[in-house]
Amino acid sequence: MDEEREMLLRKYAAGEITWSTLRERGFENYLHVLGGLGEPGLRPPVAPLEGPNRAARERGRAAIREALRSPR
Repeated sequence: MDEEREMLLRKYAAGEITWSTLRERGFENYLHVLGGLGEPGLRPPVAPLEGPNRAARERGRAAIREALRSPR
């Protein structure tokens, strides 16, 4: 991976730039982003838990946690 692409991916992982910025800079597919993040061991950014969708996101997270705790 070239240095500019890695720098962009690092900024994306840190929440400094957005997916739309990556598209403008030549990333055509989000799978390429995920693969590029994986090479240096980076993770996708986590959206802040604020704004009008907060309650819905909290309910979704609680449902996932409960499902993971439940015996199968």
